[in-house]
Amino acid sequence: MPSDDQVVVVTGAGRGIGAAVARLAGARGYAVAVNYVRDGGAARDVVRDIERADGRAHALQGDVSKEENVLALFEEAARVLGPVTALVNNAGVSGRPGRLDALQASDLSRVLDVNVTGTILCAREAVRRMSRRHGGPGGVIVNLSSAAARLGGPNEWVHYAASKGAVESFTIGLAREVAADGIRVNAVRPGLIQTDMHATAGDPDRPSRLAPTVPMGRAGTAEEVAEAILWLLSPAASYTTGAILDVGGGR
Repeated sequence: MPSDDQVVVVTGAGRGIGAAVARLAGARGYAVAVNYVRDGGAARDVVRDIERADGRAHALQGDVSKEENVLALFEEAARVLGPVTALVNNAGVSGRPGRLDALQASDLSRVLDVNVTGTILCAREAVRRMSRRHGGPGGVIVNLSSAAARLGGPNEWVHYAASKGAVESFTIGLAREVAADGIRVNAVRPGLIQTDMHATAGDPDRPSRLAPTVPMGRAGTAEEVAEAILWLLSPAASYTTGAILDVGGGR
């Protein structure tokens, strides 16, 4: 269990995997900055759930692809909850599914802006605050990749897959860069997970349709991914950095 002064920023925490991570982190003693972009009601619901369980949390609006929003997010999290000691880079978008020859530049830009630029900007701010090089106490970063980075996402999301491949390369490089500064950096690679991201992309039946392709025979849950993330955040993973942890039922 973390000590009382552990503060985690969870981006995209109003729904899906991010919400599950925020709730579990709160239950395990972290003060949680619950970041969201549009749905403040959902984020406040997550905060209320954490507070009902005697935890501390605060909802913070911000688009991680915009530098000024990222700066404000970390400053407000520190002001309200205390110095940030952990980051879960969960915010991400898939864009509309389809083949590459139908991809619109605007969709590509948004996917790269959120999934790559947002991940890097948030990690930069976390490093600036946590690194022993800058007088911080050290800390932990967990980035969210996707099995698409390994499978390629053909006929659906090759651009999304490419963005998550970038997240994995970034994770490995940053882990080596800041290990001596007391920061561990890892990534979780979820497979087919039952969240509303599929419905948002216009394919709500995708998890049930693809479940037979998973060796375990089912889609995973956001809570199962959250458990893996909380392990990587915890002292139990104290010698783990630069790892990409598959949570995909064997697919």
